[in-house]
Amino acid sequence: MIGALAVPAGAAEPGAVLLKPDRVFDGVTPTSHASWQVLVRDGRIEAVGPGLAVPANARVVELPGTTLMPGMIEGHGHLFLHPYNEAKWDAQVLNEPLALRTARAVVSARDTLLAGFTTERDLGTEGAGFADVGLRQAIDAGIVPGPHLLVATKAIVARGAYGPKGFEPGVAIPQGAEEASGVDEVVRAVRSQIAAGADVVKLYGDYRWRAGEDSRPTFSLAELKAAVEAAHDAGRPVAVHTSTPEGMRRAVAAGADTIEHGYGGTAAIFASMRKASVAYCPTLAAADAVARYAGWNGAEPAPASVTLSRAAFRLARQAGVTICAGGDAGVFRHGDNAREVELMVSAGMPAGEAAMAVTSVNARALHLNDRGAIRPGLHADLVAVSGDPIRDVSALRQVRMVIKDGAVIGEATR
Repeated sequence: MIGALAVPAGAAEPGAVLLKPDRVFDGVTPTSHASWQVLVRDGRIEAVGPGLAVPANARVVELPGTTLMPGMIEGHGHLFLHPYNEAKWDAQVLNEPLALRTARAVVSARDTLLAGFTTERDLGTEGAGFADVGLRQAIDAGIVPGPHLLVATKAIVARGAYGPKGFEPGVAIPQGAEEASGVDEVVRAVRSQIAAGADVVKLYGDYRWRAGEDSRPTFSLAELKAAVEAAHDAGRPVAVHTSTPEGMRRAVAAGADTIEHGYGGTAAIFASMRKASVAYCPTLAAADAVARYAGWNGAEPAPASVTLSRAAFRLARQAGVTICAGGDAGVFRHGDNAREVELMVSAGMPAGEAAMAVTSVNARALHLNDRGAIRPGLHADLVAVSGDPIRDVSALRQVRMVIKDGAVIGEATR
């Protein structure tokens, strides 16, 4: 980031604004277009291309040295978590008051937006109930700054499978997600979360039944199918946390829209995902961060967990699976969301494809037809970065200006 980003209250400017960067990355082709410009009017993109005429009374914004690109989309985040090297997950769920977690989430939402991420799919409050719905409402009302939010509220786990764990049996311990068992309970949980404000339904398809054990499938195929059917009937997509081949197989067979993590995915599983048009959020940054918290310094050879995540990512790409850029922000610092894109490039994805993954590909995977690209008629969610991210992905961190719905939310000061 260059300088500091100021955060004005901001509303879309009346009339037209002509943005003149050095180049435009439109989000849909893995190249940058030199000398292109973008015309914004009333919160929407009106025109894009070289040598646009300046409308009468339009404001012209010069952005020398920058690439203008679509606002980035965080495909997998948790605004109500903060880095695990600050506080363990159990401590956050059990010991941090809801008001504290919400106050921290407000700051995290601002940091995410100022990092150039104008939309985030937040996949569960991890014990903070429906607080994400209130945060979404506060952002939409302009009370606090933040990205457009798609929220999953509590998320849904099989009874007895999640955490926190390790306490006296029979003592009721607050859980990081809503427990359900059997088709009827699972469907009831899906519908109650949608009624409370969920934009997306998240299910945990596998987990560790005891500390130190490997993950195992939790929900049956019948339970997953019923959950997906109930969610889709309500027009909500479904994300399934799963890392085992069997959990992934069940998620695909049930009709899930995205699979999260998938570290144990096989070539056959990814081929089935490609055939069923199930997108994959590899969360490379989560595996990387957890390994570093455990003492890894980033040198090769990488720990087994990181190597496994990279291998799954490569298998998914080889199978032609749609790759959703989502790093599991919250495991690591909010505002550091570009970390996932950098790791995707390090794992072999060309920078242009990675930039598409965090913009138009994420928009398509999350069923967002009004953003993710610089095209006439779409939301004017834009970010200007110094340099060219197609040549050097680290440019994504050099944010000069953030525009959300045509309003300048963050602008570099010098």
